[in-house]
Amino acid sequence: MRHDTETADGTGTAEVNPAVTATGAKAVDDGAEARMRAAGLRRGLTVNGVRGVLVAGWLISWELAAAHWIDPFYYSQPTRIWDRLAGWFTDGTSQGSIWEQISYTLQEAVAGFALGALGGVVLGIVLGRGRFLSDVCAPFIKAANAIPRIILASLFIIWFGLGMQSKIATAFVLVFFAVFFNAFQGAREVDRNLVDNARVLGAGRVQVLRTIVVPSATSWILASLHSAFGFAIIGAVVGEYSGADKGLGLLINHSQGTFDSAGIYAGMIIITVIALLAEWLLTLLENRLLRWRPPAASDHIAI
Repeated sequence: MRHDTETADGTGTAEVNPAVTATGAKAVDDGAEARMRAAGLRRGLTVNGVRGVLVAGWLISWELAAAHWIDPFYYSQPTRIWDRLAGWFTDGTSQGSIWEQISYTLQEAVAGFALGALGGVVLGIVLGRGRFLSDVCAPFIKAANAIPRIILASLFIIWFGLGMQSKIATAFVLVFFAVFFNAFQGAREVDRNLVDNARVLGAGRVQVLRTIVVPSATSWILASLHSAFGFAIIGAVVGEYSGADKGLGLLINHSQGTFDSAGIYAGMIIITVIALLAEWLLTLLENRLLRWRPPAASDHIAI
């Protein structure tokens, strides 16, 4: 291809090679992408560095305060908590292996999370798309949601005993309402024009639900799942704290009974680590399911 361009002496034409132009543009794009990756890496290192400094400063100040100003019997201190964690993972706990306690609590939380999320999604979408059903059920759902969960945990222990079933029921209740309200709102927020166009093209109620309503509500549902697993762990631990023969809640309850503040903190740390790992896995799932969604400015803000 030949383009008329003015040469350096202003008297002639020069031939421009499209391949060279494309190669140059690609090189510019690659350079810009490399700079963006480098900037992202620097920002990530800076953020993690500041986080590390904050955590280190907090632990050091706590250790110094416990050594000079506050009573470590009541407030414990990082070194004592570390010793308690090391003892649990090497020698075991008063209730047996720490891995058995973690496994027991995790099974309860996962079962309650799965059942509560499934029930919340199904009922939330059904009531979100059914105006009459939602009007009928609204006062009952609000009344059930207003019941304090600790009372339900006590009732579940009476109904189902000290085993795993009562803890799963408590986790289920906490997860169900967290997911239900988001699924309900997501089903209500579906673009009406999309639904009308689909029906004009001959789509039935099930097809509209499967191809439009559920995908549109997915972001609402996934947003609720991030906090829902934390609620599932809370439900399992609260149930164990109220009455159990195994689990992290039982360890925390036993530590409280023996005035072992380091044991309470150690149990809290283990629960926090489990919740953070679950959050990471849910984030991976969300990114995989919502790859079709264009990036938004809020995607760069992490909480």
